[in-house]
Amino acid sequence: MASLGTQIANFFSGSDNDTREGLNGLFINELRGIYYAEKQAVDALGEQADASTTDEVRNAFLQHQEETRGQVARLEDVFRSVGADVDDKTCAAIDGLVDDAQTVVANTESGSLTRDAGLIIAGQKIEHHEIAAYGSAVTLAKVLGYSDAARLLQQTLEEEKNTDRKLTQLAESFINQRAASEDDNSSNSGSTQYADQYNTSVNADGTRYSDNTTSAGYGSTTSGTGYTSSDDSLLGGSRSL
Repeated sequence: MASLGTQIANFFSGSDNDTREGLNGLFINELRGIYYAEKQAVDALGEQADASTTDEVRNAFLQHQEETRGQVARLEDVFRSVGADVDDKTCAAIDGLVDDAQTVVANTESGSLTRDAGLIIAGQKIEHHEIAAYGSAVTLAKVLGYSDAARLLQQTLEEEKNTDRKLTQLAESFINQRAASEDDNSSNSGSTQYADQYNTSVNADGTRYSDNTTSAGYGSTTSGTGYTSSDDSLLGGSRSL
């Protein structure tokens, strides 16, 4: 049997069909898992929006739900670009993460900012899973020479990173601080607590704001948490296969 180095050299020279066939099968299998995950995420984001307390968090989930629908359609283009049937396979990881988000809702009080903080955490867990999955898929597509697929997958990867940064900013802007204060003042409850303690007002469009706290909102371009190439892929980003 050829050494690993020889197998790698043969693969990149185009003379190792067995390895290429194996990687191609792995790539299609990964695509099917991601496709399943994105379809599950569309439903989950709607549930998270419905459970949210503030309009800012609700709108963040609804915006990403619409974006995710576009990502599902883009994945179908990826399948077609590599000559594979559009199909999915169960992804236990996303099922577990969706269950985790549902547990957050069950274990937090309706109308509380603690629930919003928990939903953001659950949402970011899903985003981090998708970032790793898309990063690895991009790497495989490039190795296999699927340039169109790599470009489409990279586009979605950047969207997932951006969503994660926006959720981080949303949490840091006001949710986490207020949720902590909410816990310190648990004797108060509901919207009265927020209005009395934070002098919270309501805009004409229904969004909430505080005289003491400025929220940059979901749509800001502040970078938040950052990613390097090594964060994108379980294959190690710049490391070769």
